Amino acid sequence: MTKTRNPEPLLPLTPGVFHVLLVLAGGDTHGYAILKEVKYLTGGAVSLSAGTLYAILRRLESEGMVVERKDRPAPEVDDERRRYYSLTEFGLRVARAEAERLRDVLSLARSKNLLAKPEAI
Repeated sequence: MTKTRNPEPLLPLTPGVFHVLLVLAGGDTHGYAILKEVKYLTGGAVSLSAGTLYAILRRLESEGMVVERKDRPAPEVDDERRRYYSLTEFGLRVARAEAERLRDVLSLARSKNLLAKPEAI
């Protein structure tokens, strides 16, 4: 039996870290695209600076959640300054564990009537 690393000790994630993992769960991409996608997905509520993003990516790399890709797009559609990232299997497990944790928190908030009931369609 292979021992798999438990994501639980890394939880809870900061909003910035979780949103970076969410973006990478959608596919490999480069840093600037991650910045834009996080801002878009959150309606601007989470807006990372380049410095913050790359600090997050370094941390995620050191924890084994993302890897910098060595393969690159064709030169005519690439910018050599870009760094491309992929989510690892462990990174995906961490993102899922955080999503499940948040689901449980939302369930508790609903049970305490802290959230409005979804309207029927």
